[in-house]
This record gives sequence, C-alpha cells and structure tokens, in this order.
Amino acid sequence: MNKLVVGNLVHRPLRSLISVFAVAIEVIMILSIAAIMLGMLNSSRTRTSGIGMDMVTHPGVSSNLVGMSGATASIQVADVLRTLPHVKVAAPVNIQLTSGHSLENIYGIDYASYNALKPFVFLSGGAFTGPNDVIIDNYEAARGFKVGDTMDIMHHSFRISGIVENGKGGRKFIPIDTMDEIGGTPGKASLFYLKLDDPKNTAIVRKEILATPGMSQYDIQTLDEVLSLLTPDKLPGFNIGLRIVIGTAVIIGFLVIFQSMYTAVLERTREIGILKSLGASRAYIVAVVLRETALLAIAGMALGIIVTYLMRAIFHFKFPTLAYDVTFGWVTASVIIAFSGAMLGALYPALKAARKDPIDALSYE
Repeated sequence: MNKLVVGNLVHRPLRSLISVFAVAIEVIMILSIAAIMLGMLNSSRTRTSGIGMDMVTHPGVSSNLVGMSGATASIQVADVLRTLPHVKVAAPVNIQLTSGHSLENIYGIDYASYNALKPFVFLSGGAFTGPNDVIIDNYEAARGFKVGDTMDIMHHSFRISGIVENGKGGRKFIPIDTMDEIGGTPGKASLFYLKLDDPKNTAIVRKEILATPGMSQYDIQTLDEVLSLLTPDKLPGFNIGLRIVIGTAVIIGFLVIFQSMYTAVLERTREIGILKSLGASRAYIVAVVLRETALLAIAGMALGIIVTYLMRAIFHFKFPTLAYDVTFGWVTASVIIAFSGAMLGALYPALKAARKDPIDALSYE
C-alpha cells in the first residue's frame, strides 16, 4: 500500500506540491498570528513586571490602558503619596502613545524616582543631562543607534544619552517636564508608580490613598492586578481576531485538500475498479486516500513549521523590537488543527472512492 500511496503522489507532482503548500500556509498563518499577538502581550507583561513597582494609581477618569490616558494629575501628587506610610517611592510618569516607525509608548519620567523603583542597567552612556535627552533600550538601539546620536520623537529632536537593558516599561524615556511641554500639560502626570516597603501592605496603602483628600476617586491597582489585565481574555477582540485567522486558515487547507483528493479520485476511477476487482475492501480504498492525505499534511506541516522559525529569525534580525514568540504549545495546536482539517477534507473523496462499483469503475473513460 505504501508504494501505491507514494506512487500516486509522485504521479501528479504539481497537485501534490500545491496541497503541501496549502497546508504549510495554514500552519504559517496560525503560528504567525499567534506569535505576533501573544508575543506583544507577553512582551508587555515582561516589561511591566520589570518596572519595579508594587502598585500603580491614577485619576479614575483615566484609562487603564497604558498610553491611552491623558496627563490629568498634578506631578505634586507624588509628594503626597511619598508621605504615606509604607510608600518608599512614588514615581510620576506621563506615558503617551505615538506612531513613529510603529505604534509605541513614550515614557516621560522623573529620572530619580523612576530609577529608584528599579535601577536602570546601562549598557552605555548614562542618565539625562538635559531636557532634550532620551534613554533607549538595547532593542531600540539595535536599529542602528548609539549614544550621542539624535532621533526624532513626537516631531522633536532628542540626543541619546544612554542605552539600557530592555524590560523596564518602555523602550524610550524622556524627561517628564519635556513630555509635558510637548503635550501642553505642564506639571502633569498620567499615573504614579509606587514601591512599598513590603508588597504585603498593598491593601493598607490602597485605603490610605482613597482616604487622602482629593484622591477618593483614584483608581489603584497592584502589580498582579495590572498583569491580570494583560491576558487574551481581557483584551477586546484579541481572541476573536485569533479565531478568525485560524478559521480562515483551516478553510483554505480544507478546500485545497478536498479539491485535490476529489480530483485524484476521479482520475483514478479505473485504478480503484481494478483494486476492488482484485478484492480490495472499502476500508482499504479509504485507507489509501487517507494515507495520501496524511503524507501531504505531514510534509506541509513540516514545511510550515520550518518557514515559521525561519521567519522568526529574520524578524528578530530585521525588526528587533517586534515580539514574535513561537511556542511549543501553538506549534502543537497548529499541527493538530492542520492535520484534522486535511483529513476531514479528504474524508468525502475517500468514501466516494470506496463506494464505487468495480464494474462501473472499470468501464470508466
């Protein structure tokens, strides 16, 4: 049977290659969308964890989405927060979402307090020396920047004063006063990161903040609460978009395999008649068609996985800031989805072949 299966596939090489490519594209689509979407999400979680804060608070009218809130709170609120028991550091931050070479959050920070949350790890250069300095992380620097270079941020020219290890919130940091000046919000911050003497005191600090005059409507979250929002289930449209792409990929693979195997069955009608006249059972005929499909699917899945990992290597080289995480779980899921779709696509042609009458099949022209 194996020789028969391989012979059938080799007899129509172009059709076999198209089927293999269809399954490969299906796998690539599934893995790529998952790698990009989940990679961005996991990157945000990692960078949020690396800030060094235990809690974050901001005016209740602001959005919980970083970069989507205006700077509505006075920077002086940080001085009030520092006087509260159990609060060691209160760092005012103004985060703005911008569209440069890509959508990104620019962090306007008070260097001393933000660095006190968790010190920057400088790879070269150092802290701000002037209002038009910027600190970037090593991923951003991989685009060809070095200390002393200038870069355009929000239509303003900044000198790179330092390059730090990635993972401390944003990828670009400028003085908060400069951010306020650019945005026309002098003396304002969008949120405040807090570091406590003991993370176990978050409940106490929350009550203290809400009991402070003028801050009863502030939104307060612990680090764990912030991270819990950075999940697929919490982001609008995330799972819907993922399911749409996966569904589209499955339909493509299903239709191509169906068309390929259906045509193959029609072309081999006489061959099927000969097999049945020699005593081949229906199960044998079905097994031949499904084995052909399985070989095509396996070849397509292998090609799709190889191309996906090749794309990851290229993206990491060309776009170092792009999070493209290919996980074993999604590789397994894509294999199961692609293989199942291919076998379902071949099921009807296989049953049609098995039901053929040997006499009619032998007389087929």
